[in-house]
Amino acid sequence: MQLKDAKILVIDDDIDVLTALRLLLKPFVAEITVEKKPGNLSSLLSGNKYDVIILDMNFNGLVNTGNEGIFWLNKIKETAPETDVILITAYGDIDLAIRSLKEGASDFIVKPWQNQKVIESIKEMLQNRKKQNSKSVKPSVVGTKIIGESEELQQVFSKVKKVAPTDANILILGENGTGKDLIAKAIHENSNRQTMPFVKVDVGALTSSLFESELFGYKKGAFTDAREDRKGRFEAAQGGTLFLDEIGNISLRQQARLLTVLQNRHITPLGSNEVIPIDIRLICATNLDISELSDESKFRKDLIYRINTVDLTMPPLRDRGTDVTLLAKYFLEVYSKKYSKGPFKLDPAFLKKLKSHAFPGNVRELQFVIERTVIMADAMLLTEKDLSFSALENNHGSAEIDDMRLETVEKNTILKVIDKNKGNISKSAKELGITRAALYRRLEKYDL
Repeated sequence: MQLKDAKILVIDDDIDVLTALRLLLKPFVAEITVEKKPGNLSSLLSGNKYDVIILDMNFNGLVNTGNEGIFWLNKIKETAPETDVILITAYGDIDLAIRSLKEGASDFIVKPWQNQKVIESIKEMLQNRKKQNSKSVKPSVVGTKIIGESEELQQVFSKVKKVAPTDANILILGENGTGKDLIAKAIHENSNRQTMPFVKVDVGALTSSLFESELFGYKKGAFTDAREDRKGRFEAAQGGTLFLDEIGNISLRQQARLLTVLQNRHITPLGSNEVIPIDIRLICATNLDISELSDESKFRKDLIYRINTVDLTMPPLRDRGTDVTLLAKYFLEVYSKKYSKGPFKLDPAFLKKLKSHAFPGNVRELQFVIERTVIMADAMLLTEKDLSFSALENNHGSAEIDDMRLETVEKNTILKVIDKNKGNISKSAKELGITRAALYRRLEKYDL
């Protein structure tokens, strides 16, 4: 969206501020409305749709919490969640302004402001919205509900868009609970085989005796209890996609059998000499790192080359920033309907605690956490006290230690220092050896 097409609303109880911003923006935007009383917000939003709202952080009367801007920001987000909000603040309230970014504000400006910076900030905001809208309609996830707008997930979507129309074999890597099965389904649904079967097999759970009968089928009398002919999963997926989950857990003997089938492109059911040609697109997934698969004592390299024409890595939830909030709200809606409870509202402290958790169980863990929260909740406002992590899930310390990527180490260090200094930004920046501005940038980068 361009600046000249934008509708702007300015709310401030200082008439001089309203006049200054109206005169500044009027030549550049389609429409600008000014309002002195924030109490009129509801009526303004019910009858109009604004692209950007510029909101003062401090008002006299009405709400005496010291956080008036946060209060009215939340009101705006409840009514018009897609509207960008810019907070006006004095220099001494910058800590509060940073908090507002976590609450949903898009930006803040400090008094006295520079006119050109205000215009550029709004212009950039509208351009970013256009980019986000273009991301949200990516055809790579048609038919499968995959929630997320983080850059890490968008990179996966971009790869899916490229590989889905081909018949290339895909290997999906990622920790447990990251959604490898959803991406496999999305690849199938956006492929040329989308009208044909999608067959999933958890091969890691198959015993040696079941492996061949499940995958390749059998004839009546092939073994005890084989009372009738049965098609295997390869044949069931004929013309479509076969998804072999937990491929990294199969034995070397099973790997050899699978390799033979992939090389020859045909199967022979147990108890039969009949050769059945197969026409399938193969997708495999594992929670093992690619370096572990490269260990030939555990996994055959020739099989890796067969299943890994292209590999995709699903990012862990702790690296997906604001996706935690999006997913939490989605699961909250799902389980509110399931258990006929709600509608619930989320206290900022609830989201803060949620986002500070490392989620070793990833999206699956988050789903169970939200379900448990809905079941146990006594009030419509969910606070941090309503949020709990089970003993199985609450072992995130080891996950943080194992993940030694620079970004993860930096994020964890910042969290620990800010917690140590009880949220004091100045002290935390000094202890970290960086400026306040540099620390603010990192807080925004990691959505802290």
